[in-house]
Amino acid sequence: MVEFVKLDLQKIKIMKTNFLLALFLLSFNHFVNSQTASSHKIIFQLTTADTLAHKALMKQIKNIKSVSPDTKIEVVCHGPGLEMLQKEKSIVKNGIKESTKMGVEFKACEFSLKERKVEKTSIVEESGFVEAGILHIVSKQEQGWTYIKAGF
Repeated sequence: MVEFVKLDLQKIKIMKTNFLLALFLLSFNHFVNSQTASSHKIIFQLTTADTLAHKALMKQIKNIKSVSPDTKIEVVCHGPGLEMLQKEKSIVKNGIKESTKMGVEFKACEFSLKERKVEKTSIVEESGFVEAGILHIVSKQEQGWTYIKAGF
């Protein structure tokens, strides 16, 4: 009987050691994955025609990309914010070109285009389009993107 208890204690000790080892490996794996995972995903909403806000947004994008180049960034412009993407009105066309080279995506809301009677051809070539800006933003948030309202 003493041998039976001794054997069970040895099995328990081995199981405990294996459990702790497995727990350590899982924790280590989580730490490594969190260190190497793609950084952030940010979706900016721009709804203002204020050119100072446009310049500030371009600066924020440049700053983010300088310290975290893997960050995914998308800018959705609707309402008065469409002006940032209009060829004749945008004062940040060069910033948009530079940003798209870094992987930043710009999107114009088609509902806003129709409402404001703006043709797609008047939007900078670097921009894409979304049917409904707000719905697109909500969709991105549901996919884990962080929402930031651009402007002042």
